[in-house]
Amino acid sequence: MRLYSRRQLIVSIITSLAIGLLAAVGFGFLPLAGQQPPAGENARTIADAPSAVPAANTVRTVEAVQVLSDASGGYSQDENENISVYERLNSGVVNITTEVVAINWFLEPVPQQGGSGSGSIIDARGYVLTNHHVIKDAYKVFVNLADGTRMEGKVIGSDPENDLAVIKFDPPKGMALTVVPYGDSTNLKVGQKVLAIGNPFGLERTLTRGIVSGLGRPVQQDAKTIIRDMIQTDASINPGNSGGPLLNAQGEIIGVNTMIYSPSGGSVGVGFAVPVNTAKRIVPDLIKFGMVKRGWIDAEYVQLFPALIEYMKEKGDSLPIDKGLLVSSTKKGGNADRSGVRGGTTPVRYYQSVFNVGGDVLVSVDGMETSSLADLYSALEDNKPGSTVKIQYYRGSRKLSADVVLSDRAEYLGTK
Repeated sequence: MRLYSRRQLIVSIITSLAIGLLAAVGFGFLPLAGQQPPAGENARTIADAPSAVPAANTVRTVEAVQVLSDASGGYSQDENENISVYERLNSGVVNITTEVVAINWFLEPVPQQGGSGSGSIIDARGYVLTNHHVIKDAYKVFVNLADGTRMEGKVIGSDPENDLAVIKFDPPKGMALTVVPYGDSTNLKVGQKVLAIGNPFGLERTLTRGIVSGLGRPVQQDAKTIIRDMIQTDASINPGNSGGPLLNAQGEIIGVNTMIYSPSGGSVGVGFAVPVNTAKRIVPDLIKFGMVKRGWIDAEYVQLFPALIEYMKEKGDSLPIDKGLLVSSTKKGGNADRSGVRGGTTPVRYYQSVFNVGGDVLVSVDGMETSSLADLYSALEDNKPGSTVKIQYYRGSRKLSADVVLSDRAEYLGTK
């Protein structure tokens, strides 16, 4: 037997205690300094000491997080907004298919499948807002609802200048339709979240999301028409989305998805939508008249170009401007004639065109510069027959102005 001194015994006891403590820490029986115990154990420990203020606060925090998680279904606020909008409104978005008439080898007209697109139900009576190009040249139009019902529709009115159209189908008695509500495109902001619902590539009621990427974008359709104030978005838009709604976070229509810019033909994050305020302005005309009533200034115009300007200088009709619309002629007794606007008196030929020179040059209509025919159409796009607009024009070097009461453009151009 070995005997130990008191000092050795004390050292041995201290060493044993230290080894025991290290073993307890190693097996997790004791936490290290600054280490938090598991959440469940912490909650139970705090609950056992109700008199401690930090313990009560922590319990309430844990319970609040649990309640929030249960209420949201585990989704974020942004995800819940998306889910809510889709679940409430996807059945209000229809798939539109068309049939067109083609000519076969025997020069006989035969129906064949046309294009397809999307549309929004804007009235419980069966009115649907879509794009003009979706139903253009259609012999028959079919509306496919969310429940699989397929019904034939009718084109009520169409406006190529804003690429919008209204079609109507007759829902069966007792069928409740989901109406997608109008919003307001006046106060949109770049960066605002938007959602698009449509039928890309025939995949019905597809939801995509993005932001407003730009505002006030002018997109020229042809030599005469420019769609102004278009909404640019990076929400994915593909063939088949045309005519579908662009929605805000509340599920209101703020635009009608119309076109994409894409070198490849697929979505590259640059899509355009017609502002809903444009649709709200013209839809009543489309339903009532089948077309949009627009005002006109009764004259024939020629856009200034370098060769014409040079010719006018040689004839002594030099102008202080190089952009504008030369008034070739005015309708006798028409609104331009009554307002004092003069047409040209000397006929000239330019390639296949014949027009008169020597007349006034229109430079502004209703506050918008008019350097092209497209500008003139745009300036009068939101003006009705009977409205009065101010015009500015040059007669030689003098700048003049006049007020013109607009006529009906369709009547003047013979397109009514």
